[in-house]
Amino acid sequence: MRVLSGTKPTADSLHLGNYFGALRQFVDRQEQHSEALYFIADYHSMTTVRDAEQRRRYTLNVALDYLAAGLNPESAILFRQSDIPE
Repeated sequence: MRVLSGTKPTADSLHLGNYFGALRQFVDRQEQHSEALYFIADYHSMTTVRDAEQRRRYTLNVALDYLAAGLNPESAILFRQSDIPE
């Protein structure tokens, strides 16, 4: 089964709601799916984070949070929404 989900980078780090609502499930289930794709919704954050440098920093920090929580790049694909031209 293919899974696609993402998180909007709107702060320096993810909060407990992000962890319990999404990230924990991403990590727990990454091995169960034939294709697990998780993205950082940096385009979506443009509605609340107007400073481009701040948005880039938040995006990097979310990626680091994903990896620190245990998301395995060998089992799941992690990407920025803005990396997809479509």
